[in-house]
Amino acid sequence: MELTLALTKQWMKLFAEKIEANKAYLSDLDTPIGDGDHGNNMARGMVAVQEAFKSKNPTDVTSALKLVAMSLISKVGGAAGPLYGTAFLEMAKLSTSTNDLGLLTEAAVNGIKKRGGANAGDKTMVDVWLVAVPALKENSLTAKQIEEAVQSTKDMEAKKGRASYLGERSIGHLDPGSVSSGYLFQALLEAGE
Repeated sequence: MELTLALTKQWMKLFAEKIEANKAYLSDLDTPIGDGDHGNNMARGMVAVQEAFKSKNPTDVTSALKLVAMSLISKVGGAAGPLYGTAFLEMAKLSTSTNDLGLLTEAAVNGIKKRGGANAGDKTMVDVWLVAVPALKENSLTAKQIEEAVQSTKDMEAKKGRASYLGERSIGHLDPGSVSSGYLFQALLEAGE
């Protein structure tokens, strides 16, 4: 799939709507294993993304992705801002030479892994990205795959982030960053329909 400006804008619009609709749920997920603010932080960031699109009206994919990155980095607290920001910044950098969504999201997840130091099975957003990206590269990503990747974090013990301080007590909770990443990829599927 090619990432166009129209698709980018629609993707972020749908992602913002999902975050807004689920911000209380995301913060509830974050309460037992984090600091309880993931939903509100992400909602603030996505409002900033929508405002930046309105005020700056990006005319190409690269500038749109940069706006997303900068809005998230400046408005989203905790680890989520830098991690999501890095993802979109890496996509922006690569988008000057390709608009292939598989390659762009691959650059994004590599950026996330480098920034956060997380790998598969660490109970982070990376666990969702590492399922979604290969499927995007093959143009075969489904809502079911996304949901299964999100649910898989429930039985993991957190190895990174604030949840890692809980050790085994983190088992039995969904990772909030994985859930918001699930919304990101579901929004992408819907935007591409």
